[in-house]
Amino acid sequence: MSHLAKELDRLNMKVMQMVVQTEQAVSKTVTAFSRMDADLAQEVVDNDKKINELEVQVYEMCMRLLALEQPVARDLRLILGCMRMSVDLERIGDEAANIADAIIFLSLNPPLDVYDKILLMGQKSYDMLQESIIAFSSSDMDKAVTVCRMDFEVDELNSAVIKDTIQYMTRDSRDVQSIECGLQSINIARRLERVADMATNIAETTMFIVKGKTLKDSCQFDQTV
Repeated sequence: MSHLAKELDRLNMKVMQMVVQTEQAVSKTVTAFSRMDADLAQEVVDNDKKINELEVQVYEMCMRLLALEQPVARDLRLILGCMRMSVDLERIGDEAANIADAIIFLSLNPPLDVYDKILLMGQKSYDMLQESIIAFSSSDMDKAVTVCRMDFEVDELNSAVIKDTIQYMTRDSRDVQSIECGLQSINIARRLERVADMATNIAETTMFIVKGKTLKDSCQFDQTV
């Protein structure tokens, strides 16, 4: 095995460490929301720094490989793809931590009817993240396409949550606490929609690495490898 191949293996292992931490953050966030578990939500907030640290490590490894190894073709695309993916994973971690902060507040208040839709959003966003990671780790174009298609479902749920929550806040416009709970619910839904968008970005990154397509070809590629 060449020196570059060994370094690419090390890079892939570092990215997968970041994947594990990010997956756990989203999973715990969804579980915390389903139970309104403030303690579990606080764990997500406290662990976010680990994801941030891993992003810096991935970036430094990628820059070193670009500078010293002069990679070409798929090796080059892999390094650039890992850089892009680490940014998306770090942002997903941030969104999970911000959602967790909102959960801590909501846990002190009665639940809203819209929580079922938000929980479904969380589950679908987490499923998208898992599918995008499988697509990346196995170069599976079919799963990458699946992630892109799932994004539309999350977008529709986000719109429904916003609409329902605004109607709720309009009915209880004199109750400051209810308004704040409604705003936090919209905040969570929007952040889950961003998690889904970034899972889609990871799927697009897989397409870029495997097929050399531009990342701007968002889900506009065929399913043949």
